Amino acid sequence: MLTAALLAGGLATRLRPVTERIPKSLIDVNGEPFVAHQLRLLHSNGIRRVILCVGFLGEMIRERIGDGREYGMEVEYSFDGETLLGTALKRALPLLSDSFFVLYGDSYLACDYAAVAREFAALGKLALMTVYRNEGKWDTSNVEFENGRIIAYSKKNRTPRMKYIDYGLGVFSAKAMDCVPAGEAYDLAELYGKMLEKGQLAGMEVHQRFYEIGSPAGLEETSNFLARGRVRQG
Repeated sequence: MLTAALLAGGLATRLRPVTERIPKSLIDVNGEPFVAHQLRLLHSNGIRRVILCVGFLGEMIRERIGDGREYGMEVEYSFDGETLLGTALKRALPLLSDSFFVLYGDSYLACDYAAVAREFAALGKLALMTVYRNEGKWDTSNVEFENGRIIAYSKKNRTPRMKYIDYGLGVFSAKAMDCVPAGEAYDLAELYGKMLEKGQLAGMEVHQRFYEIGSPAGLEETSNFLARGRVRQG
């Protein structure tokens, strides 16, 4: 199974004042830091190596999670300060495999990771974005997806044809990072956009709803979901 890069360096402004003292990944969810739930989920999907891309208060995450042995994982850390997500991947590249999963540090994505990896390998593109038919229900839809292809993607210039949303789980070849400027802020959305522009962005629809802790409402909903479904974490 591929290595996973977990992007956990954001400032989490919507969860302040709590996140002024601890990083979002360490927010307590049902008696455990949220990142523990993520690691357990990844382990249940066959992933054994995770690179935590951390920034603000990142040392606290390393102190709590350590080398990941508690979760049956090998965990390493790439520190990126307060720069944006695409740059975090560029800096973490020496720790990553030739191809790797990417997911956000505030997302709980209970999908079939092995199926996503197989689809990425079969389609032969530099990147793959998973999408979910959202219809504007859980968040603002931002992807136009037809016949298995991503036609358009934008978080800023949305259209009525965008019925899907970026689910939050991607797969990248290390070669995709060639277009990320070294030492400059570069958002993950920009990287997806560049891959689409180059004809190198594959798409795969998933059918399991996403959960997130990026807002107080999302945190409560995720907590309730995990309280009901611990068996799903393996």
